[in-house]
Amino acid sequence: MKVVVIIPAAGLGTRMAAGSNKPAGGGKTRSKQFAEIGGTPILIHTLRRFAECQQVTEIFVALRKPEIKQFQPRLNEEPFASRVQLVEGGDNRQHSVANALAQVKAEANDIVLVHDAVRPFIDREVITNVINAAKNVGAAIAGIPAVDTIKQVDRTAHGAIITSTIPRERIVLAQTPQGFRYSVLKKAFDEAQADDFTGTDEASLVERSGHEVSVVMGSARNMKITTPADMQLAEFYLKNQKL
Repeated sequence: MKVVVIIPAAGLGTRMAAGSNKPAGGGKTRSKQFAEIGGTPILIHTLRRFAECQQVTEIFVALRKPEIKQFQPRLNEEPFASRVQLVEGGDNRQHSVANALAQVKAEANDIVLVHDAVRPFIDREVITNVINAAKNVGAAIAGIPAVDTIKQVDRTAHGAIITSTIPRERIVLAQTPQGFRYSVLKKAFDEAQADDFTGTDEASLVERSGHEVSVVMGSARNMKITTPADMQLAEFYLKNQKL
């Protein structure tokens, strides 16, 4: 059994409109996955975490076409560069993962992990636990319990109106990696494409396909860097914890 990782990294990062990922001298804002923490692009930090995992055999990174040529020289500086293949991403996450999945050569029971490019603090234990759960049940994600009270609302002209309170014990906050047997993920993507369905993550496609998805404990440190404030927290993590 081999383990393949797909990292969709073709997003524009529109919520990172200000802050530390602005290039010097003005100009267009860089995609958040190329913003630097500790002088190193977030995407490189993320790739290092998976390259350290001995079970991982291949990594596919989906980028916007112009960024493939720009990123390749930086990737080549890393000792694991030969294990990473850059592919052209799509208009959204699902398209990017589908493009990468089309390049994967795998057996039915091989494991495919999908991980957010901007979650650079994922630890080896979580990666291993997702792999093992996906191997056992076919589909698994990392997630953490909700700690805040969850309210369901309706959006109105006067603002959000609460319609119900959802019990916290029934809620988990989904993280990545999300792991699947290759056959399970391929079937879910093929069905979504045939039906012109777009999901919020890979698990939503697999759920729609009729396959159960298990949850393994994630980590509060496995943050998704989305805003300039997240960049400040990421710098703190990097300075105070070994990546």
